[in-house]
Amino acid sequence: MRLSLRPRSGCLLICLCVSVGTLLLQSLWVPGEESEVTPAGRSPEEQARRGLVHGSQRRGPGVGRLALRLEALSTQLQRLSQERDAPNTDPQHLHLLMQSLRQDQKGLVQSVEEQLKRISQKIDHLSLHHHLHQEEESPPGPLESCSVTLDPRYPACSEKVEFLRVRWQLDPCYAFYGVDGTTCSILTYLSQVEDFCPLRLGRNQSVLPWQHTGRSQTKKAEIRTTLSSLYEELGSSRGPALGFVRSRVEQMSREWIQAGMRMKQSSNKTASPQMKVLLYLGVLAGPAGQRFGSMVERGGPLGELVQWADLSACLTILGHNLTLSTSQDHLHSLIGAAPGGGSCPIQRPLPFDLIYTDYHGLAHLQGAMGLTFQHYQCRFRILDSFGTEPAFNMGSYARSHGYRTLWGSWGLQPLQYMTMFPHTPDNSLMGFAVRQGVRTENRKHNVAVVYGKQQYMWQGMADYIQVLSSEMEVHATVYQPPGGSAPLPHNVTNHGLLAQDHFHRLLHRAKVFVGLGFPYEGPAPIEALALGCVFLQPSLTPPNSSSFYRGKPTTRKVSSQHPYAEHFVGKPYVWTVDASNLTAVRQAIRDIKLTQVKPFTPREFTSAGMLERLQAYITHQNFCSLSSPTWPPEGALRTHLGPLRLSCVSVCRRSGLVCEPALFHHLNNPKAFSRLGLSCSAREQEVNHLFPAYSPWGRRCGLQAEPLLFSCAGSDPQLRRLCPCRAHLPGQVALSPHGL
Repeated sequence: MRLSLRPRSGCLLICLCVSVGTLLLQSLWVPGEESEVTPAGRSPEEQARRGLVHGSQRRGPGVGRLALRLEALSTQLQRLSQERDAPNTDPQHLHLLMQSLRQDQKGLVQSVEEQLKRISQKIDHLSLHHHLHQEEESPPGPLESCSVTLDPRYPACSEKVEFLRVRWQLDPCYAFYGVDGTTCSILTYLSQVEDFCPLRLGRNQSVLPWQHTGRSQTKKAEIRTTLSSLYEELGSSRGPALGFVRSRVEQMSREWIQAGMRMKQSSNKTASPQMKVLLYLGVLAGPAGQRFGSMVERGGPLGELVQWADLSACLTILGHNLTLSTSQDHLHSLIGAAPGGGSCPIQRPLPFDLIYTDYHGLAHLQGAMGLTFQHYQCRFRILDSFGTEPAFNMGSYARSHGYRTLWGSWGLQPLQYMTMFPHTPDNSLMGFAVRQGVRTENRKHNVAVVYGKQQYMWQGMADYIQVLSSEMEVHATVYQPPGGSAPLPHNVTNHGLLAQDHFHRLLHRAKVFVGLGFPYEGPAPIEALALGCVFLQPSLTPPNSSSFYRGKPTTRKVSSQHPYAEHFVGKPYVWTVDASNLTAVRQAIRDIKLTQVKPFTPREFTSAGMLERLQAYITHQNFCSLSSPTWPPEGALRTHLGPLRLSCVSVCRRSGLVCEPALFHHLNNPKAFSRLGLSCSAREQEVNHLFPAYSPWGRRCGLQAEPLLFSCAGSDPQLRRLCPCRAHLPGQVALSPHGL
């Protein structure tokens, strides 16, 4: 009887590999000068066995045990082969032999792993001994000392020296700065390039080459009346994404220049220092940038590119010097990154006063700047379309409280994140600008243009579209693949994707711009209002965060497709309706047909409004200062004690105000509770994004222990939040009437 043992060949192969590996390890472990004379009168088998034993004694008990176990495993394999070929073999017996063999295999693999770990440690030790021996043979000059001295001002020095002794070759940047593995070179690097060790004797450099030296420009920025310098920076079209940016700048150029001239004439504002500004579009860098560019041609998201175009034009008109980059290699050369993997600091002081980037670019900057990243992170401004709440911003807090996402945990000041709309006052509103000067004559009052460039956005909305088409002529701009068509309802005229000018001409003819519920919070509805359209959108009841916001650093729930249009604009320009209530939809459309509206744009989304806002940010926002914020001034503060379960965003909005996180520090003290008539039987200071707050149960008063967690967002059923509210300029939510 023969029993097929398919695993046998696999076992033999594994054992063969282990044997070869073990023999190699043995050969490496035997000192070269040792040899053994072969005794006479012994068979080769005896000589091999004795050699194995003696060799294992020389190499240590670990290798010896490994060799003996390998020999035993080989014997087992021979026995298994003989048993298999023998007649009348018991299958159960063979099965037991196989089980035993597998157990021995597993144990042998573990032994090999342990032995390799020991050998790695030995090699590190020998490498360190070798470097020290080299230094003893080549002593330093009379004025130099290569010993690590204990200095309480540099507690991490010895640890860093030990690390680089073993690991200095892992990143080429260390060799670039002169590290060759010797203690002298390591100490020179750690004292003159990094700041982990004291300066060596005889060295007088007092400032590290990459340290902050103040702003690079001292003259004041002057309003420009041309965008020629920006056109030079953009150059010729470098792909569809930058082509879109340049096209938008050109189309809006007249708006920007006129707004700049009006600002210059009104010049009652203090000019800001002229800045050297880097715009790094991380979303367009590398393979991800190629994918994003291809999406632009197929109806992908354009909101971010709209912001980049308007930001670049705005900063140019305000008189600042711009450099634009969409390449990681170009970024490295611009900031002076050392060659290698980013373990070392940059070579010189950062040549930019401000860096505007996105989340992708933030990661690229960290990888290029090494430890310099934290030194200069106060200069970063992050274009973050949907916002980052403080609870997601601190890594340790986010991890321990369930707020961690792929996009948070950078530990910046929350106001350094700049959003498309005023989603949360914890961040700064960057916004964008909308074209003005619209002609409204010859408008067809029964034309509706549907907001949705891709087919999936139309799913589940057939009845909604049917009601719309029964009342109005319906047009769409849905992407159509070459030679194909989009499967839309037969009563919808599809124009395919349109260039901006052609899309605006279509909106000129339309009475209403119709939302389908998605995409959320894009720029198109505000542009439609500026072209004289009414915006009709579905409500979301109850408010929800949708899967679209899952993974984003926000807990915000939206009550409609475009909450800003709903809450800050409203009727007669914006109509929000339950799309599942077809009777309500029909009535809304009929009411809109009878409504006459003029083109409307909130001031904050005009060119003049964006210039005013960015000018205020550059002049007043200073995240490099260690002192408490002074803008807006304390005179703008309106303190409100919120009811249970409400965030400060909601508390301030109820009073027609906005929450101002820069004023929280005025409320984070016992006197603030007293001024509100609250008596505290217990007072606690805690790292909590809901503090300062008051708990009626036990009359407990909570103070904030971490300023980075001051947050307008967030609520709790057991807490009444202390909210710093303020008024805002008409149509300019980001700015207070005080202190401008």
